[in-house]
Amino acid sequence: MRSLGNRTVLYQQNVAASLGLYNNDFLSVDILREKGPITAGELSKLTGLATGSVTSLIDRLEKNGFVRRQNDPNDRRKVIIVPLYEHKEEVSNTYMPLHASMVKLAASYTDEELKLITEFLGKASDVLEEQIHQLSSKTSSKSSS
Repeated sequence: MRSLGNRTVLYQQNVAASLGLYNNDFLSVDILREKGPITAGELSKLTGLATGSVTSLIDRLEKNGFVRRQNDPNDRRKVIIVPLYEHKEEVSNTYMPLHASMVKLAASYTDEELKLITEFLGKASDVLEEQIHQLSSKTSSKSSS
């Protein structure tokens, strides 16, 4: 798992660089893709970045066409960050070789094996999410001391 995690991080860093983005910027784009439209404050909490850093990050992503700002219909003081990730051809083209290789890999397993693998990866993701929350709680309690 650790090796897979390392390869995933290195892959994401290379994807970000190939798209002319900083890794934190691209990580934020991926978070937005996963979570959907959210506020800058929510993005700050999810990334652990300070709100000022998130504002600069959103400015860069908006300038490069990865997100757009939209007024929150429920609270005029808030702005929703909307990902435009899926519509960027260079992102699709960058991920296409990985997608094709993963489809080929998945085809080498039975439906039953894929079901087990999918279940394991889902549970592993939940475990990681829990660990991230625990580590970020420890970090925020240390910084407030």
